[in-house]
Amino acid sequence: MQVILTQDMRKLGSIGDTVTVKDGFARNFLIPRSFAVMATRSNLREIEHHKAILAKKKEKLLNEYRSVAKKLEALTITLTKQVGEENKIFGSVTTSEIEEFLAKKGFEVSRKDIKLDDNIKKTGDYTAIIHLHAEVSAKLKLKIEAIAVEVSPA
Repeated sequence: MQVILTQDMRKLGSIGDTVTVKDGFARNFLIPRSFAVMATRSNLREIEHHKAILAKKKEKLLNEYRSVAKKLEALTITLTKQVGEENKIFGSVTTSEIEEFLAKKGFEVSRKDIKLDDNIKKTGDYTAIIHLHAEVSAKLKLKIEAIAVEVSPA
C-alpha cells in the first residue's frame, strides 16, 4: 500500500515522502496515529500544495534537535558506581541509568535511542551516542567513577 508520511519516521522516511508499506502496517498503525495518509490522487495534490509548509516544519524540527544535540554534547555525565578489584564495576552501566540522569537534567530521551559502544564494566571515560532524529545524533561523554567505600576494621 502506498502512503504519504505526515511525520518523520526513523526507518521509513521523512515528512511528505511517498512510501510503500504492508497493508496491515498502514491500516493498523500509521493511518490511525496520523503518521501517514493514503496516497490517493487528491491526497497527492494536497501534499504537493503543503510540501513547502512541511519543509519549513521539518527544518524547524531539525533545528530544535540540533540545539538539543549541542547541549547534550556539552554535557558530561558522571556516574558513581561501587567497584571491586581492578576498578571493575559490580554489574554494568545501563542505558536506563543514563536515561534517568538525563531526565533529571531536563532532557527527554528514550533509553532505546541511547547506544553504548561496549558494556561499561570498568571505571573511566566513555562515549554514548544518542539518536535524537534520523538526521541528528549527539555524542554524550560519560565518566564512571568509583564510590569511596569505608571498610571497618575487623
